[in-house]
Order: sequence, then C-alpha cells, then structure tokens
Amino acid sequence: MSVLDSFIAGLPKAELHVHHVGSASPRIVAELAARHPDSPVPTDPEALADFFTFRDFAHFIEVYLSVVDLIRDAEDVRLLTYEVARDMARQNIRYAELTVTPFSSTRRGIPDAAFVEAIEDARKAAESELGVMLRWCFDIPGEAGLEAAEETARIACELKPEGLVSFGLGGPEIGVPRPQFKPYFDRAIAEGLHSVPHAGETTGPQTIWDALVDLRAERIGHGTSAPQDPALLAHLAEHRIPLEVCPTSNLATRAVTDLDRHPIKEMVAAGVLVTVNSDDPPMFGTDLNREYGVAARLLELDAAGVADLAKNAVDASFMDATGKKVLRAEIDAYTAAWRG
Repeated sequence: MSVLDSFIAGLPKAELHVHHVGSASPRIVAELAARHPDSPVPTDPEALADFFTFRDFAHFIEVYLSVVDLIRDAEDVRLLTYEVARDMARQNIRYAELTVTPFSSTRRGIPDAAFVEAIEDARKAAESELGVMLRWCFDIPGEAGLEAAEETARIACELKPEGLVSFGLGGPEIGVPRPQFKPYFDRAIAEGLHSVPHAGETTGPQTIWDALVDLRAERIGHGTSAPQDPALLAHLAEHRIPLEVCPTSNLATRAVTDLDRHPIKEMVAAGVLVTVNSDDPPMFGTDLNREYGVAARLLELDAAGVADLAKNAVDASFMDATGKKVLRAEIDAYTAAWRG
C-alpha cells in the first residue's frame, strides 16, 4: 500500500452514489443465493468474480436484477442493509446516501411498510453500533416504466421514512427518456425531497439537460457525457450542480473504454463540483477507497487534494449544516495530523 493509499484508507469520507443491493458483498450475496437455490447467482464467493464480469451495460442490468431477486423478505432487507453499513465502516465512511429501489422488493411481495421498517431498523443500528450515518435516495428503476415510478413516489411520499432525503432515477438510459418521469419528481420535490437522477451515463449530454430541466436535478448521477457539451459544463459549474462520478463503474459497464481517458479531468478543469463514488462496489471489484485512489491518480492529487475531494462530497450531500461542519472538521483534523 502506498503512502497516499494509507492516507485514503484512514480519511473520514461521505459517499453519495452507492446502490443498496449493488453494495452486497460476495459473502452476503453467496449467503442469500444459498438461501434461495432457484437463483442463477453462484453460492461460491470466488465464482462471483466471473459472474460479475459484464459484457456491456445491458448485461450489467441483467446480472444486477438477478441479485435483486435474492432479496425476498424483510429479514433479507435488514441483513443486507446492516452489512453494507459494516463494509462502509471499515472504509471510514461516516455518512452515505444509499440509493434504494423499493419497487424491486415490493413487486416481489415484500410489503412496503415491512421494507421501510427493515431499512430504518438497520439505519438506526448502523449509526449507534457502527458510527455510520445512512440516508436514503428512493429511486425509480427506469426500465420498469411508469408503474414503478408511481409505486416509488407513493412509498416515498406516503410512508416518508425518517432517513429519506432524495428521489432518483436509475437503470438503463437508452430508450428511457427522462421527461416522462417529471410528474413523479414534481410530487417528490413538493414533499421536500431532493432530485438526484442518473443522467448522461451511457447517453449524451441531452439526457443531462433533460434531468436538469424536467426533473429539476440538484445533483447528477454519473454525468459521464457532460464534457461533450461545453455549455452544459459551464452551466453545471456556474450553478454548482455536483456530479456523482464513479470511475471504475464507468469502465466496467463500458460507459468509458479506458480509465486513463475518463472525463473526470475535463469536469474538474471546467470548475464542476465533482464527488467520487463507488456505485455498486463488490460487483465492480472496487470500494470507495480504491475510487479515491483512481481519482487521485487521474487528477494528480496529493493528500491535501484528496482531502479537498472528500470535502466536496460533504458539501454536495444533504446533511444538515451542523453535520457538514462536523465532518469537514474531522477531515481537516485527520489531514493535519497526517502532515504532522
């Protein structure tokens, strides 16, 4: 481990773009697969590495949904959520906005109230026992259409779990235009939730514009194609609309073909507020520490630069002002002690 990698490992961090089911470790995925032997998911943790090798984005979605199918009751939901927090604690992640897709579970028969109770119980336990503060982004699985949008908005706006802070849109972008989801985002925003859709991951800049105009996005998930449109980059920079960048994910799903050519450099050069995230870490063979290492190499950052990147995530988060102040101070104290 390099000196910078050691610094990153101990650095207090926030993560803003990480998926609930997609964060299941090989151990947990294998355990769930053993409980549900009708699934195609391997029960051997080592075999999961091959299973999680994706041909393209469509194949990633296919594999992802096969893992989603392992979450079949509230006990599965609670176990998964707490174990994700445990993995975060090992990386010194203090705060995370976890993207949760209730529709994937409720359509498989888990009652909505039981689902919400399970994640909330895990959230409270994670904070008291592990020191990890979890918050939720309830997202629409775009490939499931308007039925999923209606169900996600209903659960978010009617059940209103205490940890819920934002409303999102995930899944494939090709053939799933953003504007059709406007009524559902309008409803969520009216209930006080923040808008954080995925956009421009595997499609062009127009998808990002659609997310900004029609969905009133406050942050953009991925935004990989943003540098293709200088006017869009300028807009994002001027209005301080953060991008949730996930470098290894983009390579794994073929959204970029070469990590060394990842557009994060153009984003930062344009003055855009960039945050670094892991997306679906075990599926992509990564974690947040590794993603900070990748970003540090691509952006040629030293420890102070990495600390500034960590503070970007704090600033772009939906923590309250006191929480942001505390975590920024923790990052500064850690960095000062490291230098000393």
